[in-house]
Amino acid sequence: MNLNFSDEQNLLREQIQKFCNSDYDFYDRENFINTESGFDPEKWKLFADQGWLAMPFSSESGGFDFGPIELSILFEEFGKFLVLEPYLSNVVLSGYILDNSSFDKKNDFISKLISGEEQISLAYMEQNRNYEFKDITCLLEGTDSLSLNGTKNLVLNGSNADHYLVTVNHNDVTTIVLVSKDTDGLSINNFKTVDDRRISQLNFENVGINADQIVATGDEAEQLIKDAINYGTLCVSAEAVGCMESCYLKTVEYTKSREQFGQPISNFQVLQHKMVDMFIEAELCKSLLYKSMIDMHENNDSKYRSVSALKSQVGLSGKKVGEDAVQLHGGMGVSEEMSIGHYLKRFISIDSQFGNSHFHLKKFNNS
Repeated sequence: MNLNFSDEQNLLREQIQKFCNSDYDFYDRENFINTESGFDPEKWKLFADQGWLAMPFSSESGGFDFGPIELSILFEEFGKFLVLEPYLSNVVLSGYILDNSSFDKKNDFISKLISGEEQISLAYMEQNRNYEFKDITCLLEGTDSLSLNGTKNLVLNGSNADHYLVTVNHNDVTTIVLVSKDTDGLSINNFKTVDDRRISQLNFENVGINADQIVATGDEAEQLIKDAINYGTLCVSAEAVGCMESCYLKTVEYTKSREQFGQPISNFQVLQHKMVDMFIEAELCKSLLYKSMIDMHENNDSKYRSVSALKSQVGLSGKKVGEDAVQLHGGMGVSEEMSIGHYLKRFISIDSQFGNSHFHLKKFNNS
């Protein structure tokens, strides 16, 4: 098995690293956290100019036909720099569903996603459903005149989206519909997560839906959602791996410069052991990431199981690495002015996305 990245993939990693090192300053990031959008719109335009927004789309839709390996590289580097921009919600989740659907208007929306002109969020989570996307209480009722009622929670980047891909129950059949943010009867409540990202609650009250807004139904809709969530899980796990690597390196660097009893604290054996443990946790997750990337790239039947194994381990290792990094930084580790505390908050948020560690361990054992 060849585990080496291709020249093209290595160039992609170098391009992202150079961009983030030169144009993604941590203190600028902190300023944009407190804006209405929660990210820098100019950076989003630069993502489009670099061609990153087109990466996973098919060539027929104007994309580059890149797959899970390239997406994992992208998100691993994003994790190192705590990138805020809503790539996951727009390109990975909504983009995958549109690109792989039979929706006749999909290219119109994909072109606007690739150019960065519009944003689309996937709304599939509901209260007390334990991450089960098939158990839908949002109802689409009627035959000629369709009406949508219900609530969707934890919609990523919902406050910035121009449209929403909403999973609904239509005559006991899973259906995906496309709804504009300006639709009558739609109300939106916006929130901040523990790691300062934007999520929303969407409330639908007698929202009129036309037949041409239906993106997919039945088995097609369920498979699209299942695969989009699997892609999203892979991407946030790759992001966590990047966060872990950055946490480890920043902690090693800090302990070499911080002195106690007349010597750097990196000389103390107990701290060396803790940093080795951090390194091992990161490498373990990276190995599982490679397995998941390959299974998804080759479309193996084990791809869902591999991603669940990865996500379960990421949930455990991420929080351990983050907590150890904060502890070794002392009181400074929890300050807003240092990045270390922000990595820990991101680990906590990633663990809860698409199912936490316990959920995916159970899913792995039952598959």
